[in-house]
Amino acid sequence: MDPHRWRLDGQLALVTGGSAGIGRAIARELLGFGASVLIAARNGDALEATRDELAEEFPDSEVSALVGDVADDEQRREILDWIEDRGEGLNILINNAGGNLTKPADDYTEAEWREIFEVNLFSAFELSRYAHPLLTKHAASSIVNVGSVSGLTHVRSGAPYGMSKAALHQMTKNLAVEWAEDGVRVNAVAPWYIRTRRTSGKLADPDYLDEVLLRTPMGRIGEPEEVAAAVAFLCLPAAGYITGECIAIDGGFLRYGF
Repeated sequence: MDPHRWRLDGQLALVTGGSAGIGRAIARELLGFGASVLIAARNGDALEATRDELAEEFPDSEVSALVGDVADDEQRREILDWIEDRGEGLNILINNAGGNLTKPADDYTEAEWREIFEVNLFSAFELSRYAHPLLTKHAASSIVNVGSVSGLTHVRSGAPYGMSKAALHQMTKNLAVEWAEDGVRVNAVAPWYIRTRRTSGKLADPDYLDEVLLRTPMGRIGEPEEVAAAVAFLCLPAAGYITGECIAIDGGFLRYGF
């Protein structure tokens, strides 16, 4: 077995929304496989704390941090300019940043639902397009989009969130086909409930938690590291013939009928 198939040594990865939760877990996982990682997020204090934590855990690896709101085009360009100035291109792009506001469909203002699309979908599309010239500097590179089971079936997330994630999954398929000839693989993951700060409020309600667990065959909430493991696998050379896929990280939720 070629051990290099299971390593990311010498590769540079950009992880958006990398200061907490799933994004931080993804950054840690990629560092564990030998990659250099740039994390980007809006909250500067949380971002710096995460960078320091990861740098201490992986003293022999390069961990960088850039404050930036990927929903803002100028800040998206600044992040990619920083990478371009390094002169080494980009090997891995993880479009993880996202957000939501849960309401009945009739209650959203236009500004609210458009913001959900801007953060969850348009930022990923534009970052992918801006990163494309940097990704193609290498013979093989990878994009992984963090979608959601809400893009595959109805959950209580609110319609705009589900719509934006469904579009993200479709974007994954389109870019995978368009960019295959450029050596860029594009895949996605679709988590169900994962134990993060964002989900802690709802899961603190014991009745709601019981409902979630009853719909989850494995009978537990997922951990950020379990999403991160799937994301990292999709970036590895060992996954070099996988593109256009969306892997559910859901404890069997999507397969549960009656």
